Amino acid sequence: MSTTNDSHGPGSYQALGPDDRREMLDVIGVEGFDDLFSSIPEGLRYGGELPVEEALSEPELIRHLDELASRNGPASGMLSFLGAGCFPHFVPTHVDALIQRQEFMTAYTPYQAEISQGTLQAIFEFQTLVSMLTGMEVCNASMYDGASAVAEAVLMARRLIRRGGRVLWSEGLHPAYREVAQTYARYLDVEFELLRLDASGRTSIPVLDDDVIEVIVQQPNFFGVVEDLRAAGAAVAEVSAKFIVVVTEPVAWALTVPAGEVGADIVAGELQSFGNGQNYGGPLVGFIATRMEYVRNLPGRLAGQTVDAEGRRGFVLTLATREQHIRRAKATSNICTNTALCALATCIHMSSLGRSGIRELALQNLAKATYARARLAEVSGVEFPFHGPHFNEFVVRLPIGAGDAVDTCAANGVVPGVPLGRFDAAREHELLVCVTEIHTRDDIDRLVQTLAEACS
Repeated sequence: MSTTNDSHGPGSYQALGPDDRREMLDVIGVEGFDDLFSSIPEGLRYGGELPVEEALSEPELIRHLDELASRNGPASGMLSFLGAGCFPHFVPTHVDALIQRQEFMTAYTPYQAEISQGTLQAIFEFQTLVSMLTGMEVCNASMYDGASAVAEAVLMARRLIRRGGRVLWSEGLHPAYREVAQTYARYLDVEFELLRLDASGRTSIPVLDDDVIEVIVQQPNFFGVVEDLRAAGAAVAEVSAKFIVVVTEPVAWALTVPAGEVGADIVAGELQSFGNGQNYGGPLVGFIATRMEYVRNLPGRLAGQTVDAEGRRGFVLTLATREQHIRRAKATSNICTNTALCALATCIHMSSLGRSGIRELALQNLAKATYARARLAEVSGVEFPFHGPHFNEFVVRLPIGAGDAVDTCAANGVVPGVPLGRFDAAREHELLVCVTEIHTRDDIDRLVQTLAEACS
């Protein structure tokens, strides 16, 4: 970048020319660019031409990007019933307006409390609201997403148990979450085993052996079925294993029993449903909540409320167990970037709704999903593999491949759900349908008609 070209004026952008490159090399004191890599053994250097196409001019690049963008159908032009861990909820306009205030616009870690009071208070309020929602005593902040939060919960429970063993997780746990957790724990002394679902779609908890160190159940589960957490918690309480409850759809928790009341040791997952759009699947809002006795094993960070030397209320980082802050051997994780802007959006949305508003939102989701399921039951050839209670998602078994049905429906402007064959080949004919408060009766009737035509 040249900033002194007379024809463009100081500060203007101009690509580097041969004279600029020669001047830079002279300042460094080398003859050519190859000399910059003299510390790398010649045998390790790539000697060929990189398979990179010639650079495009600016007009050509814009034209190319426009062509790529045109291949995407606009979300506003499609009627979507996609869920599966990232849900279509209405986000009030005031949420985006408030999170753009300058006090909150940095996602960096709030090291200096004196200039980070807005961010620290937002984190503190977020932790408080999530603790109330889950029924747990303490919640962290700055997890990246639900999948990595669950993986961190697996590691946290392993630290609490202080020995290896079997980790039993439900077939109803999001398959992507399972994959991420397995990656995290690849070199640990733990063995993952799957707990199958019964005909209702709920997790069957066997009598547990002493070598079981963790039991993980999602509520509602990946297939939209509401689990019996009381029964699961009672089974885990008979052994020394830790009980981890996972959530991807927190709106449902306004109608279900809080995990803190059924013996959960750790609650982990995703809060995207409050205040954050689907946005191509991210960014998201991970969290972990736990009992106060386990707080020093909690990854991420905690913001706390205190008073300064003059007795005025203030907020600080109370606990941060990342390896930059404490000895590496004592660190719980290396979660660095704060990512609290998404958490702030969740906090604002939940605060705006309040207790009664969140419950009303949950009731709308439940009622609309119930209507959709009843209407789809009228379609010839449609079946429901699970008969247990559901929230705003449910599985439909189609007489044709679910992927084919999605393609046909999408051509008519409707995305009817997520084909489950992408996760399990045995579920090739099954479709996971999500219905929330944003869907009208006409939307649901259109879904039924379009899916019926695709299956006929």
